[in-house]
Amino acid sequence: MHVLLVEPEYYSRYPPLGLLKLSTYHKRRGDTTELVRGLKPVHKRPTRVYVTSLFTWAWKPVWQAVRHYKKLFPGSKVWLGGLYASLLPEHAARSKADHLYKGLFREAECLMPDYGLVPEWDGSIIFSSRGCNNRCPYCAVPVLEGSLNSVRYSIRSLVYRHHTRIILWDNNILQSPNWDNVVDELQELGLKVDFNQGLDARLVTEKVARQLAALRLDSGRGIKVRMAYDVRASERFVRKAVERLNSAGIKGREIMFYTLFNHAGDGPEDFFERVREILELGAVSYPMRYEPLNALKKNTYVSPNWTAEEINVVQRARRVLGYGGAFPPYQGLVRKLNRAHGFHQAFKLRVNL
Repeated sequence: MHVLLVEPEYYSRYPPLGLLKLSTYHKRRGDTTELVRGLKPVHKRPTRVYVTSLFTWAWKPVWQAVRHYKKLFPGSKVWLGGLYASLLPEHAARSKADHLYKGLFREAECLMPDYGLVPEWDGSIIFSSRGCNNRCPYCAVPVLEGSLNSVRYSIRSLVYRHHTRIILWDNNILQSPNWDNVVDELQELGLKVDFNQGLDARLVTEKVARQLAALRLDSGRGIKVRMAYDVRASERFVRKAVERLNSAGIKGREIMFYTLFNHAGDGPEDFFERVREILELGAVSYPMRYEPLNALKKNTYVSPNWTAEEINVVQRARRVLGYGGAFPPYQGLVRKLNRAHGFHQAFKLRVNL
C-alpha cells in the first residue's frame, strides 16, 4: 500500500522522527511512503495516512491536517499519534481521526529512520534509552515513557552514513547502566555529538566529565553541555558538575543550564538566585517557562507563585540583557545580579550596567 506521512504546520527544529521510523517500517513490508508538511498536494493517493503531533498547545494545525486529508482522501484511514495525541487523547479524538495511537510504536522503535525523506537534514537522532527515574512533576516523560527502559548496548547501527553529527534524545542517558559504552562508541565514531535533552548534573562524576570532554561536543552557539537547574535543592550538584567539567577542559561558557520558572515549586526570588548562581559559575542560564502538560494555549498559564508581569519581566530581560534567549555570564550582567537585592532589581531594564 501507499502510506502518506503528515507533519502538521507547527514549528519544530527537527524532522518528525516518529514518521521517519514509520516510513522504514512500511518500506520493509513492501509499501511505499511519502512525507508532506502541512496541507500540501501529494503525488499518489494513499491507502493510509499518519498524522503526527507535538506539543499540546499546537493542536490546531493537527486538527487541520486530519480534517484536510480525510476530506481529500475519504477512502483512506487517518491515524493520529505523537505527543499531543498521547497526553490528551480525549481532546485529540475530537479531531475526527479514524484511529488514535497513544505512546510509542514499538515495532518501529529500533529502526533506522528514513532520512532519505529529509535529505537536507544532517543529524542522526538517537535514543539509547527511554524514560527517566526522576519523575519530576513538571515533566511529561514519566507519563509518556515511564521509568528508564529500552536501554541499548550500541547505537552504531542508528548512525546514518551521510550525517556529520549525532543527536542523543535520551531523557536521562547517565541513568543508563550502559552510558559509558555509548560514549565510547561516540568517541570511536568521531562525529559531532549533541546531548540534546540535557544531562543530569547529579550524575556528572569526574569519570563522566573526562569522557564527555573527549567527545566532539557541539550543541550550537558555542555550547557543549546542557544540564538543568530547576530547584534550589540541586545547587550542590550543579556546582560540582561545573567544577568537574571545568577540570576536564569544558569551559563555563560552554555549559548551559535550562532554568525552570513559573512552576508551583518556585517563585521569582528562587529563579533569581538560581540564575545568579549559574552566572557566578561562569555558565549560561537559559530560562524555561513552565507550561502544564495539558495546556491548549501557549504562554497563558501563570503559577500561583508568579504574576503575569513578573513573567513578562523575565521575557523582556531575555531579549534585552541576554543573547539568543539566554543569560550568558557577561561581566556586566554578573555584576548587576550580584548587586541586586532581589528579583525585581536584578531584572530591571533601566539599570545601567
